[in-house]
Amino acid sequence: MYQPRTYRHWVKAKDLVSFNVVVKETDLYILARTDLIRKAHRLVLKHRAPLEKYIEKNPAFLTALEPIAVETNAPLIVREMAEAAKKVGTVGPMAAVAGAIAEFVGKELLDFSPEVIIENGGDIFLRSLQKRIVGIYAGKSPLTGKIGVEIEAKDTPIGISTSSGTVGHSLSFGKADAAVVLAKSAILSDAAATAIGNLIKQASDIPQGLEFAQGIPELKGVLIIVGGKMGVWGDIKICQTAESDVA
Repeated sequence: MYQPRTYRHWVKAKDLVSFNVVVKETDLYILARTDLIRKAHRLVLKHRAPLEKYIEKNPAFLTALEPIAVETNAPLIVREMAEAAKKVGTVGPMAAVAGAIAEFVGKELLDFSPEVIIENGGDIFLRSLQKRIVGIYAGKSPLTGKIGVEIEAKDTPIGISTSSGTVGHSLSFGKADAAVVLAKSAILSDAAATAIGNLIKQASDIPQGLEFAQGIPELKGVLIIVGGKMGVWGDIKICQTAESDVA
């Protein structure tokens, strides 16, 4: 069932044009220099098609809750999702699907806009020529709207993914208000955020989540929020923010 994505007002950039692209389960909120909605729509169809065909022939790919092997000649998006799940070790490849669509579409849109931000169900592909602040939406946590993640232009493109056991409809076995992961790949950040979020049942689990994150190659940083408690690891710059600061 579709749930309104009310958190999207936390992704802003007043210097960019915003638009939405919806194809079946894919619901992208995109910011770019110009309105690229037609190109983005075609790209969503382009990258969903091989994934859908693969799942039709290999239904286990859709339902697996742990890494599974795929053929060397499988579509690139399938192979990259499977590889992200393998690196994380405790989730299936579909844990990376939102980040994969955001990244595959985002990278191709860079041919038409030097700056692209794509949000897909809490997973963000971001390429910017200036510093951006991504606000953290953590449901009913008192930290919602109080903090953000500062992203320098030199660190982009970057993936920023948030998994929550209290917000949204995505599958999570945990109770974290937000498990936020930064990685060079939005595919890996998506899979890792899901895995870390699954570990968090209460605030006392935050150290366990951070320790788990340190064992995943290529992660840049992690932020975990449960209620009013927060834990941080890695190269991630947290800043105080108000809604008007989010860019």
